[in-house]
Amino acid sequence: MNFQFYNPTRLVFGAGKLAGLGAIASAYGKKALLVTGGGSVRRSGALDRAVASLKDAGVDVVECSGIEPNPRITSVRRGAGIAREERCDLVIALGGGSTMDASKVIAAAALYDGDPWDLIAHGQAGWAPPTRALPTIMVPTLAATGSEMNWGAVISDDETKVKSFVQAECLYPKVALVDPELTLTVPQDQTAYGVCDLITHVTEGYFNGAGGTPVQDRFAEGVILTAMEWGPRAVADGSDLEARAQVQWASIVALNGWVQAGARAAGFPVHMIEHALSGHHDVTHGAGLAVVNPAWMRFAAKAHPERFVQFAERVFGLAAQGPDDLDCALAGIDRFEAFLTSIGCPTRLSQLGIDDALFAQYAEDAALVARDAEGNLASRPPMSKDDIIGVLRSAL
Repeated sequence: MNFQFYNPTRLVFGAGKLAGLGAIASAYGKKALLVTGGGSVRRSGALDRAVASLKDAGVDVVECSGIEPNPRITSVRRGAGIAREERCDLVIALGGGSTMDASKVIAAAALYDGDPWDLIAHGQAGWAPPTRALPTIMVPTLAATGSEMNWGAVISDDETKVKSFVQAECLYPKVALVDPELTLTVPQDQTAYGVCDLITHVTEGYFNGAGGTPVQDRFAEGVILTAMEWGPRAVADGSDLEARAQVQWASIVALNGWVQAGARAAGFPVHMIEHALSGHHDVTHGAGLAVVNPAWMRFAAKAHPERFVQFAERVFGLAAQGPDDLDCALAGIDRFEAFLTSIGCPTRLSQLGIDDALFAQYAEDAALVARDAEGNLASRPPMSKDDIIGVLRSAL
């Protein structure tokens, strides 16, 4: 192993922690742009409580609402404009992964003179990620993306139908204030999609890494097993605060860098393929991942079954005939897909209303950014466009 690990985000975790938002925020600014999504935080009362805490601490609040699922670059432009016009010195996200991702890029775009879409990698020559941003605080209301404690964001462009990412050190939030009580009102389907999302963050590194990371492997397997134990409880009973807390912690650990440290992952192919789908169809990210991940796993297992055999043995307790037992590897993938089905996730494109009409375009978009010198999608093994289409076809 040869790696660096860095994560400067302060984590404040626990039920009831939202009450302390104002005290935390006052250390970073006096006027906050409070970014929210489609209205659930208003209906639940979380918005009023957040605003009250901020005002009690002497922090003025300007709201930027209406961030959509699969956040649009148009919303980023709008938010950055509000932040500049109102002279905000702090950005606070109160919402799910889309709200948090948009908030990070808004914070950078507020200090950027050009078009915010330039900050997002979308195949352009000389892409330069942002180097500065307003301080941000993330207050997640959904356990899924782990965006509250990492340096990345995913943004979509409605005009081109491209959905892509940015990673930059300046995008690390100053604080992740994580209150599991805020997730108690999340519907069953979104809870299930969040469980799939966090597991996929782990499996991307686990299966695309080069090996030699036994500690990280156990981290990954522990996160998956925890999500599979507590996720169904959170889906079955949304008021189960302990289940909500365990799933939320798992979602943070899944993508704050601990699990991926030293893994030298070839790429995040499942995410890239799903981004192509949701860029065109606006499906929920976790639902798209539930369809793509098992299909990709079956493709990749044929090239290097040993990692999938380990997964089958350690996560599902299957017995292999050897490290290259493809039958065991595929049986483990079947078990994983059955788990996704059991919590209410789709596992076929047809369940998302997607047919094969745009398969060639999805393959093109998936390899737009994360590709090798031959134009293949970064993956283990690398994926040609025909390979991507084959995976999609197997998921119809």
